[in-house]
Amino acid sequence: MREGFAMHFLRFAGALALAVVAVTAAPALADDPNDPTMRSAAAKARDRAIIKRLNQEQLRYVQQRDARLAAGNAASREWAAKENARRMATWRHAVRMCESGRHKYCAR
Repeated sequence: MREGFAMHFLRFAGALALAVVAVTAAPALADDPNDPTMRSAAAKARDRAIIKRLNQEQLRYVQQRDARLAAGNAASREWAAKENARRMATWRHAVRMCESGRHKYCAR
């Protein structure tokens, strides 16, 4: 009996959530030429200033993020180059040892 109640409750909750989303989703008035709040020059200037400020904040964020990523990438490339140099030195040593007759190094 409880399982039936839970199933009905979940269906009801899902339908209710869908209804809330459908009712509250309204089209944005962005760039609407008939928007009554954007008829005055002062409102348009204020809107332009807000957009400019938001764009500058986003640009600052992206530049800082890119700088962090670049620093991390540089450190990763530096580590990879050192690791590659270490492995090559080990391999070259093994080749020299193999060529000099120390055959246990030849299998590497």
